[in-house]
Amino acid sequence: MGIRKLNPTTPGRRLMTTSDFNEITTDKPEKSLLVKLKRKAGRNNSGKITCHHKGGGHKRAYRKVDFKRDKHGVPGIVKTVEYDPNRNTRVSLIFYADGEKRYILTPVDLKIGDTVQSGPNSEIKVGNALPLTNIPLGTMVHNIELTPGNGGQLVRSAGSGAQVMAKEGNYVTLKLPSSEMRMVHKNSYATIGVLGNLDSKNISVGKAGRTRYKGIKPTVRGVAKNAVDHPHGGGEGKSPIGGKPQTPWGKPALGYKTRKSKKSDKYIVRKRK
Repeated sequence: MGIRKLNPTTPGRRLMTTSDFNEITTDKPEKSLLVKLKRKAGRNNSGKITCHHKGGGHKRAYRKVDFKRDKHGVPGIVKTVEYDPNRNTRVSLIFYADGEKRYILTPVDLKIGDTVQSGPNSEIKVGNALPLTNIPLGTMVHNIELTPGNGGQLVRSAGSGAQVMAKEGNYVTLKLPSSEMRMVHKNSYATIGVLGNLDSKNISVGKAGRTRYKGIKPTVRGVAKNAVDHPHGGGEGKSPIGGKPQTPWGKPALGYKTRKSKKSDKYIVRKRK
């Protein structure tokens, strides 16, 4: 989980850094858990582009990750730790006692040969999944369910972990990586530990091409366009945007709240801002 600096053989590689991939044990994924990943290129279900500057990118297959951790009471052994091109954390291949294979997100200190298990009676150990009501206060967790049985939706990126802060009635209060305090139902499952690949956020891309590999195309600034194409466009030479920052369709771009109030807002104890 370290960072490797590359030799400056070209201008693009001068400031480029990459992961050292020391924790990776194999470069061949489990074929039975691969799914073809079709690219959308920023288009919605009717084929219209709703997200610009997306398209291209390297071909990749999707790894079916077990976010539900619903194989209760069956122990599994960690066989491999693998690179997943679809996320910034690593995935571990688990061989369960009944012969089934599944991928899970890899937390810090989970090694080859370790045993993991899910269920209310599981041990409080890194990689095990339990209901929040059975997890002691102060424990760091990840892959947290918002609704019991729906699978983990919170805290799934590299280096992230939430802390169990309090228990009251049917709800458990968590402190999320954003510093938001939120109540989650006590029967929701969470996995013990902090996710690995901690240095993911410190990697320097180095050149534009590495961003293109991810399917992200260059974004043209509004002030560089003609007035007919963007509210910031037009003018002679370099000119200010004139007025408040806007989107290409004239909506405020800064300080404009777009999030609609949801029923789940009542579960937020303290907002992240």
